[in-house]
Amino acid sequence: MNAADLIAALDLPPNARVDRRVPKTLLLEHGAPTAADKRRIRDGIEEVQWVATLKPATIGVPAFRDDAREYLEIAVLNVALRAGAKADRLSELLHRAVPYPLFLLLDVGTGLTLSLAHKRWSQGEAGATVLDGDLVAAAVAPASSAQVATAFLEALSLSSQPRGDLFKLYQGWIDVVLALLAAQLTGRFSLPGSLAHANARREALRESAQLEAEITRLRAAAAKEKQVHRRVELNLALKHAEAARASALTRL
Repeated sequence: MNAADLIAALDLPPNARVDRRVPKTLLLEHGAPTAADKRRIRDGIEEVQWVATLKPATIGVPAFRDDAREYLEIAVLNVALRAGAKADRLSELLHRAVPYPLFLLLDVGTGLTLSLAHKRWSQGEAGATVLDGDLVAAAVAPASSAQVATAFLEALSLSSQPRGDLFKLYQGWIDVVLALLAAQLTGRFSLPGSLAHANARREALRESAQLEAEITRLRAAAAKEKQVHRRVELNLALKHAEAARASALTRL
């Protein structure tokens, strides 16, 4: 699966397409708060392609406004990274640089990463936007089966998303990414039935990742431990962590 396959799966209307290259100077001006981040953008990004702009006039979905945020459009970007680039940090910088909610596809050479993040008004700077929570990101390549990959691509279609307003539409895509993350652990792709279900799945995924890291740490520590009583303690903690992770997986 490549970037062209994923963009085609969105099935965007022709009048929403932009297909224009974005100069890195714009990102350096708006998305690089530190000198180190400027270097990451200069050295890590090969090309930024603005694929589409989804507005009420181009896709027939109303804008969204409330006290926390205003969604007038959704931007679709395809970004090619150079070898060795810090994909996680660059993804965050790109989401921060664009004032609209972003459907961001990163081509890291060895695979694709799709990320989304809600945005809200900044409480400290009038008119500015900030990320509302963590990025929701998934590596697209390691889908657990061809069946999962097919279901994921079908679920991405613009016509399959909620059309009440741009916030609901964007949340629909977040739900699709969460479903892919869950499927990579369970082997089953299924969309959440409600926002509460999506939030619970997101929390279960976060908990599972934290427990997986703890399991890895405990296994390494137990393998190195020389004292028997301490090894017993570590193995007991390992069993508890494995049980907790199994419980988290049942909530996906």
